[in-house]
Amino acid sequence: MADGDKNWTIPRRRQVRLGARVIETEGLSAQAWTDVYHGAMRASWLTFFAGTLSVFLALNLMFATLYAFGDKPVANATPGSLFDLFFFSVETLATVGYGDMHPQSLYGHLVATVEIFTGMSMIAVMTGLVFARISRPQARFLFARKLVVGRHDGKPSLMIRLANARVNTISGANARLWLLSNETSREGRNYRRFRELALERSENPIFSLSWTLFHVIEGASPLVGANARTLEDLDALLLLTVSGYDEQSTQELKARIAYSHTDIAWQHRYLDMVTLGEGRTRIDFSKIHDVVPD
Repeated sequence: MADGDKNWTIPRRRQVRLGARVIETEGLSAQAWTDVYHGAMRASWLTFFAGTLSVFLALNLMFATLYAFGDKPVANATPGSLFDLFFFSVETLATVGYGDMHPQSLYGHLVATVEIFTGMSMIAVMTGLVFARISRPQARFLFARKLVVGRHDGKPSLMIRLANARVNTISGANARLWLLSNETSREGRNYRRFRELALERSENPIFSLSWTLFHVIEGASPLVGANARTLEDLDALLLLTVSGYDEQSTQELKARIAYSHTDIAWQHRYLDMVTLGEGRTRIDFSKIHDVVPD
């Protein structure tokens, strides 16, 4: 801890994944207890409950040890038995109180008071975290594994296909596509540049089934004259963000996906998902990733 720094900090190294690219960050410092909420929201359900169980057991062991310092603080507890004190602590922390064991000294009542307050606080925090994890909006969008470059309406175009796996109504869906590439300034400095690729139709009033996005490669498009080799030299990455309003959950949904330059199928097109016939329209979502030569 540096002189004058009142907050304990820990070095943190994390990995960020953008498509197939893995970016490792280091040299950052984070306060040990100020990012607990974000960590709890980011963790998997298994990690979340494993961490919660670890804290629960640690607290009960700590309070059992505190009870052990007193002179017969708990009635009906076997003298010298840490197990009895531990399970009494579990009952107290969970505010169950079966009644077989209870505090019988001033010291025992004081420790039990602190433990009950701790247990009530834990229940409130756990309820809030579980509710936040369950209620947060989750988009179930399917993105094709490959982007394709082919001709659309007679023009060379970059195409991306996606679908709504819930097959419900997403109102006012909006999509934005970005090109990330390495560039060198006139001063010889290397940097990473973001350029937005204009989409032919970036909005969808009712996104319920499938949606194909088109970026026409002409005019001011950064992809004019590009090919697999030039994008590899630029270490290009394509980032797609999609958002919309879910009418069933009345929540704003957001999703994103990153594509590497190796994920582009040149001179290809997507295989049709829609089949017409027998008075009905059929959409086969299993074909969303299928591409064929253009």
